[in-house]
Amino acid sequence: MLSFSGNLKVYLATEPCDMRKSFNGLSAVVSQKLQESPTSGAAYLFTNKKRTLLKILYWDGSGLWVMAKRLEKGTFSWPKHTSTKDGKICLEPTALAMLTDGIDLRDGCRRAWYEKP
Repeated sequence: MLSFSGNLKVYLATEPCDMRKSFNGLSAVVSQKLQESPTSGAAYLFTNKKRTLLKILYWDGSGLWVMAKRLEKGTFSWPKHTSTKDGKICLEPTALAMLTDGIDLRDGCRRAWYEKP
């Protein structure tokens, strides 16, 4: 499980992203499409079209982090890109932890792909 401070800003990109992108490519998406600064200290979440891969871009004050999670089966619960005009949704840090742990943000239930260890 990931753990971030309670005052962390988390932005979820609602449109699918090319998962071949890394530091520079994801930073460009944050700047150009989301109209945010990649070095603001916020975490930016991206997924692919199939919603099987999640990448997080995060500035910790001294450099950028790129974190990734690939699901072996199932998909991430992800809002449709038509649900917002600016292509992003602001989440609470607890919602980020819930998303990566397999909890559907719409109803608070674990997704079918999740199995307890």
